[in-house]
Amino acid sequence: MTITINEDLRAYIDPLTEDEYTALERSLLSEGCRDALVLWGELLIDGHNRYGICQKHAIPFNTVQNHAFQSMDDVHLWMIDNHLGRRSVSDFQRGVLALRKKEIVSARLEQQEQQQSSEAAGGDVHVQVEQESRLTREAVARAARMSSATLVQIEKIQKTAAPELIGAIKSGAISINAAAAVASLPSDKQVAAVAGGKKELRQAARQVRESRLPQKTRVEPATPPDGASADQVEIYRLKLLLAELTEERDLLKKKVQHLTIALAESRSA
Repeated sequence: MTITINEDLRAYIDPLTEDEYTALERSLLSEGCRDALVLWGELLIDGHNRYGICQKHAIPFNTVQNHAFQSMDDVHLWMIDNHLGRRSVSDFQRGVLALRKKEIVSARLEQQEQQQSSEAAGGDVHVQVEQESRLTREAVARAARMSSATLVQIEKIQKTAAPELIGAIKSGAISINAAAAVASLPSDKQVAAVAGGKKELRQAARQVRESRLPQKTRVEPATPPDGASADQVEIYRLKLLLAELTEERDLLKKKVQHLTIALAESRSA
């Protein structure tokens, strides 16, 4: 049997950690390879780690063909859905995979629309709208089993985070929420924070959040008009006091939110 390995396909999903690989190897040695490797023709689609371990230790294995694939996009979508269903996949990995799926499906829809418009004006609009509705951020977040806000943070991290910060997220050294804050820093400061460890990362995230808190503005004293009565002067004074207290309340609310997030992250660290 000829089995072909595509290195890009092997790397499409994050590799196992050292501990996960060791556990898989131990399981295959003791129980054999119970799950069939998935092939598309000669191309290995699922089971790269099992295949490597089986080859290393001469462990017998079975294969199964998936005849539903028509293109490499089909393969990628199948791999994404397969891994999204696994409990061992981290929140960050699920978000990345869901965003990849959105990108593939969006590109397909765009291609279909272009083809429809070139073949005949006014294609099946109902089909297009129905398909596009599946691409909302909420739908992608549901597929990844996370909130839309977390998915937005992962999008930001993918665009601006240094590779070292991505590695810290995958290792569990920093939460997605905190990493989204650190990712707004220049790349060299991100790298320095990662090098400083968990404490330095939390401090960098806290400093970014504090810098975003609105600063208390100085309220200019209200000046009552000339000839104002004592009651009018008191009204002016009370309005000024109310404005100051309202601003201070809003600042305290934001500080409480910031401290709540920081406390939750310190407890999970």
